[in-house]
Amino acid sequence: MKVQFVILLAIISVKCSFSQEIPKSFSLDEAIAYALEYNYSVINADREILDAQKQKWEIIATGLPQIDGNLSYFNQLKQPVTLIPGEIVGGEPGSFLPVVFGQQNQVNATATLRQQIFDGSYIVGVQATEAFLRYSQNNKEKTDQEIRKAAIEAYGNVLLAQETVNILEKNKATLEKNLYETEKLYENGLGDEESVEQLQITLSSTVSALKNAIRFEDITLQMLNLIMGLPIENQTILTENLDDLVVKQIDFNLLDSEFNMENNVDYKLVANLNEQRYYELKLAKSKALPSLNAFVNYGASAFSNTFSFFESQQKWFAASTLGFDLTIPIFSSLNRSATTQRAKIAYDQAKTQLTEAEEQIRLQLEKAKSDYIFSIEDYETTKSNLNLAERIEKKNETKYFEGLATSFELRQAQIQLYTAQQDYLQSMVEVINKKTELETVLNN
Repeated sequence: MKVQFVILLAIISVKCSFSQEIPKSFSLDEAIAYALEYNYSVINADREILDAQKQKWEIIATGLPQIDGNLSYFNQLKQPVTLIPGEIVGGEPGSFLPVVFGQQNQVNATATLRQQIFDGSYIVGVQATEAFLRYSQNNKEKTDQEIRKAAIEAYGNVLLAQETVNILEKNKATLEKNLYETEKLYENGLGDEESVEQLQITLSSTVSALKNAIRFEDITLQMLNLIMGLPIENQTILTENLDDLVVKQIDFNLLDSEFNMENNVDYKLVANLNEQRYYELKLAKSKALPSLNAFVNYGASAFSNTFSFFESQQKWFAASTLGFDLTIPIFSSLNRSATTQRAKIAYDQAKTQLTEAEEQIRLQLEKAKSDYIFSIEDYETTKSNLNLAERIEKKNETKYFEGLATSFELRQAQIQLYTAQQDYLQSMVEVINKKTELETVLNN
């Protein structure tokens, strides 16, 4: 029986580990959607909205009826003595009789209902919570934008790393073939030792770059997993192709998209600050208004020389009070005036910051458009340069084995090709990233 149980546990363990190792496949849109749901910052931003909603009710509740209960017990271990004239009980004139009033034990139970009738700061506080909730929602939108941008960049970096590995592996295979043929020529006395050494240097550099690219590919995958809220060791498969993805990212119609300043998230956040300063000014002004509160309480008291308060014959004496509290600010040695003036200055500063933000966002939009156009132009240029570099390298390789070019000239052509390859790959990623920046400004 124990053996069967152990076998069952082993089977379950194998199944669980197998299920955890199942790779997850993502297109770019799927990766973005996954990150916007499971990224750690997005999850906490959702919690901040929930916290703002609770804070709003916390402020509102302060103006609603409040009921407090109070229960107190007193035991006069040594009761106070009062002297009364002895004449009251037939004593000599001028004499005094010590008397103890009350009983040793006392219990008081009271319930009090309080209701705020008017308080200017309460009204402003409720309005301010609405503004804070809007800020939390806009901050969530800002977080979503940043995670979307980070997911796109991370996705592109993985594709870039994968393409780099593929290209370097092809370059390595070509160099190994060239080196082998050159060594054979040298062994047969048809080549020189320097040509072999030149190719060995190029191959060594390529192998080193390949090893680094493989390590970088692992790091970029881990970064993408982290942004998507996955364990960094998760086996993630990307279904997009870098070439096809770049073609989809080229959209000149985006440059003609209508721009609405009020849709920009950075503008919304600065407007939230402006709104916050406005309510702080209103709050400072409201401190000069009177506040009115009402209260009613009901209670009962019991007295006894022994602790007999739970016995049925114990007498309780009820009492109730209705009242109002009116507080009128009269003189604060100009404290309220200074507070109000400071709030006014902060509000004026916020309005200036809002104007500055508008201009900065307009400049940011123009720069994003310019960068996007340049990235597309640079992509076309590097693509053309890569084709030229491939033809030049192929011609020099042919010339080299025909004895019409030196090993130095072949190495130069190879280095030029490798540089063109990296420039081309980087230009593709730039198209993706610059489009994302433009979409972020447009909030598209």
